[in-house]
Amino acid sequence: MKNIIFPGAFLATLFCCCNSAKPEKAKNNEADRKPHYALSVIQTTGPTSMIKLPGQLAAYQEVSIFPKVNGYVKSVQVDIGSKVHQGQLLMTLEAPELEQSTMQAKEKYARTKADLSIDREHYNRLLEASQTPGAISPLDLSFVKSKVESDSAVSNAAKSNWQMQETMQAYLVVTAPFSGVITERNVHPGALVSAESKDSKPMLELKEISRLRLQVDIPENLSGSLKVNDTISFYTSALPGKKITAHISRESMNVNAQFRSERVEADVFNSDELLSPGMYADVVIYSKGNVSGFRVPKSAIVTSTEKKYVLVVKSGKIVKVDVTSGNESGHSTEVFGNLTKGDSVITEANDEIREGAY
Repeated sequence: MKNIIFPGAFLATLFCCCNSAKPEKAKNNEADRKPHYALSVIQTTGPTSMIKLPGQLAAYQEVSIFPKVNGYVKSVQVDIGSKVHQGQLLMTLEAPELEQSTMQAKEKYARTKADLSIDREHYNRLLEASQTPGAISPLDLSFVKSKVESDSAVSNAAKSNWQMQETMQAYLVVTAPFSGVITERNVHPGALVSAESKDSKPMLELKEISRLRLQVDIPENLSGSLKVNDTISFYTSALPGKKITAHISRESMNVNAQFRSERVEADVFNSDELLSPGMYADVVIYSKGNVSGFRVPKSAIVTSTEKKYVLVVKSGKIVKVDVTSGNESGHSTEVFGNLTKGDSVITEANDEIREGAY
């Protein structure tokens, strides 16, 4: 017997099948509409960055030599570019008045010294005679003793004045305080030099060039990551293409309030004398990541008019976390904020993504 399907039953069966498929299709559409974002795991160490900064080479020691006493230039033993050693004679001055004053002071000291010797001998004789009762009046003995003490003070003062005059006369001979090169000369024999003049140029200028100071100002946000003995590199136009390395020797420990930077210096040994003070240097610094920083993709940071933040996914929810940025390297940026190791951030973040369920 053949099965007969009535049209009404067929339509009812088709309707039921269609209705049972709708919830499944609606569920799939809802899942498709729900946004999914790529996530990046936060790294616990900030990135190492390379920055280029302007620097300048300066002499390790330099001094401008001015006259200590008034006088005339008698002779100059050096000129610009002369290499000198510590204690070497540079120039001599002459001051006849000072020489006369020294001789007078010496003679006055000799006279006061002789007077003191006579008074001391007189006192010793009276003291010996006073051992005989009634021979010498105690008042006379006391008077002579006071005169000896007074003459001693006068003699000491005369001696000090003579020594001072000799010291001043020694300033007529100018010697090098350290080894270096004469970089400036402004006087010639016969010139009158004055110690009282405040606007005059120095007679000579001496700089040590066997060792130089590389001076560079580090931005405030990087100064904390650089320490003494860290290696830096620099280039100069005098030696094109030559990379020179040095180690940070000193930190000023002070941030310039105007430029928000800290001055650091590196010692550069210049035994071959290819470098000179005053040269400009292109300094390359590799800044290490801060141990308290985190590394995230640059695209994960959202910058608004008020703050910077990243979108962190925690327990299936999107949370905004305020951050401050630091070093940058490639596609990574160093950030600081209320983050923990293992947190995940939305890689391609923007201000249209709202907090809430992920």
